[in-house]
Amino acid sequence: MTMKKELFLDSTPITGSVEEYFPLTITIVNKGELEPLWDYMVRKYHYLGYDNMIGPRIKYLVTHNGTPIAALSYNRASLKVGVRDSFIGYDEDGKKVFLKHIVNNNRFLILPWVKIKNLASYLLSQTLKMLKHDWVKMYGTVPLIVETFVDSTKYKGTCYKAANWVYLGETKGYSKVKNTFVYHGNKKAVYLYILNKDYKKVVPIPYHQPHNKCERVPNMMLNIPDWNPTILEEAGITIDEVEKLGDKLDNYLSIFDDCYSHIGQRKNCEGFIKGLLSNIERKSIEPIALEYFGEKGVRPMQIFFKASLMDDAKMLDIYKDRLSSDIADSDGMISTDGSDFPKKGKNSVGVHRQYCGILGKTENCQAGVFVGYSSTKGYGLVDRRLYLPEKWFNDDHKKLREQCGIPEDIEFKTKVELASDMIKDAVSSGKFPAKWIGCDSFFGRNKEFLASLPEECYYFADIPENLLVFTQMPEVGIPESSSRGKKYAKERAFTNPVSVSSIANDVSIPWQKVILGEGSKGPIIADVKVLRIIDAEDIGGKNYLPGKEQWLYIRRYLDGKTKFSLCNAPNDIPIEELHKAATMRWPIEQCFEECKSYLGMGDYEARSWPAWYKHMLFVMVAHLFIIEMRLSYKKKLLF
Repeated sequence: MTMKKELFLDSTPITGSVEEYFPLTITIVNKGELEPLWDYMVRKYHYLGYDNMIGPRIKYLVTHNGTPIAALSYNRASLKVGVRDSFIGYDEDGKKVFLKHIVNNNRFLILPWVKIKNLASYLLSQTLKMLKHDWVKMYGTVPLIVETFVDSTKYKGTCYKAANWVYLGETKGYSKVKNTFVYHGNKKAVYLYILNKDYKKVVPIPYHQPHNKCERVPNMMLNIPDWNPTILEEAGITIDEVEKLGDKLDNYLSIFDDCYSHIGQRKNCEGFIKGLLSNIERKSIEPIALEYFGEKGVRPMQIFFKASLMDDAKMLDIYKDRLSSDIADSDGMISTDGSDFPKKGKNSVGVHRQYCGILGKTENCQAGVFVGYSSTKGYGLVDRRLYLPEKWFNDDHKKLREQCGIPEDIEFKTKVELASDMIKDAVSSGKFPAKWIGCDSFFGRNKEFLASLPEECYYFADIPENLLVFTQMPEVGIPESSSRGKKYAKERAFTNPVSVSSIANDVSIPWQKVILGEGSKGPIIADVKVLRIIDAEDIGGKNYLPGKEQWLYIRRYLDGKTKFSLCNAPNDIPIEELHKAATMRWPIEQCFEECKSYLGMGDYEARSWPAWYKHMLFVMVAHLFIIEMRLSYKKKLLF
């Protein structure tokens, strides 16, 4: 890139969510060929402009596919900040020792034509992670605390609050001029971010007790994660409410106190769940343990996942009780769906070369089967099972089963059987009253599965487009002998069934435009065909018999996708109820989306049976906290 090109910036608007622009490139430009570009951007577009910084400093340039997006810089801390010094609690002698461990975020610029949702808090989070290592590498000093000053007349400090910086108060309106301080009256809000919660141990100097007003702040910092800003937004939580979440999370996690036999279990469990809710990039055992407990915490957490005597079953029961109290409703739906997790190795529990839905091809993966619940009050996951391929029960896998900690009484079950067991458990528990049972086409095309479902619920089951049905009751009989003298002994339909896709394409059956419900982005609109059909029972030789009468529900969405479903509700059920049921299975897919995108559902690296179940349980517990925050802050339901 030539100098001339660097100084001419393309101001074409850049919009969307931050996830759409991954990966973003964050580069240190100090004394590099891109530093003049950084200087130019900040000088021209930052409200404070730019003069050469003196002393230790790091300049970060943020680009996407070579296009500049943002610029940040960190330099040495301010000499005197009353609310900061009071918070840290050192005296003047202590400050002389400690001050070099404080870094100042003195510039933060996002180019004015860049309107990427959640970009600011994301960049703060990412550059702080880099700063921990870059500052030591460049200047040989460990940064422990980062400060920044926000002009309250121009900005609200929103991105800092969302990224878990702590507001301490205001400056007194002085600035250093040569060897003295001059009053200018422009007070600024002071925010602090603690990089190392043990900063008083890292730099062992005498501290006096902080002012009572600040006593709660370090406790709060220790008890809440570095919140994923997308979680906050999706939960409908305003910036002003972020600081309250630490106490809410601790209160929520306290309901599981009886699940631990000693304090170490609680420490690892709560630390991991907080890590799932945080902005940590990869949410597996090692990164979370390092973030919250340091290197010494990694091995204990690994052991905790593999061999802890924590009462997981009790935690699941408490979780279900809580989920039920939050969202149970008489018109609810119990849904089942599978979720696959690609794995490169062959020694993780349940790994087998099988079709992986997330990859769309056959590959090494683990297959999970899940049951969820949805109602007009909300949605959440109810239970989970790991599918063990039949191969895992062969003698050549005996040693691997032992290594993975698979209980001896576990027997081979198909995904359909696992789903059926969980659905029956959910219904019989009485915790999840349901009028409906929903499933995708993998389960919906399996007639044995549909027949196994509790009779007190109607199913609304997705089916493949090539499923054959009769549009009216066919005449049945034994065909006459053929001209070649072949005699027929079995009854069969005299007319052939048709595919459900052909019904969708049949212009004689009109579409009806329907608003199925309200989604997060507005009304869910679809063209719908609803009609009574008769099952086509395959008796072999391309011959069929009519089965039972059911509803065929076809909806074509605005994006062109068409879905087909069968429902065994009675003939006289109001069509409006079928419209409602058509939207109620979707939330289990929303659960997967949220748990994978925000909570690291697929990030686990543990190989054992107990670790898989524990990870999924903790993800469910973390997800329920998000659901409760939505309910608490009256976020509009997503269906």
